[in-house]
Amino acid sequence: MPVIARFYGLIIKMFFIGSEHNPPHIHISYGEHNAILNVNTLKIIEGDLPARAEKMVVEWAGEHQAELIKMWENQQFKELEPLK
Repeated sequence: MPVIARFYGLIIKMFFIGSEHNPPHIHISYGEHNAILNVNTLKIIEGDLPARAEKMVVEWAGEHQAELIKMWENQQFKELEPLK
């Protein structure tokens, strides 16, 4: 699973296989925590993150939402800028 961003200990990945299921989503790892975030709604749909980490991921995903949806649709890897 390609890493599309890393920042503040967060690792964000997206599957790039045709069989990956909807809705469009990203996988987040933060220490021992793992979660899946729906790219359309910017809500955690599986797993959990500490509140501060979740807030950073949601902010980052909101900034890159159009790019994330485009990546999901065309399945072409692109590393995205981290949250600053």
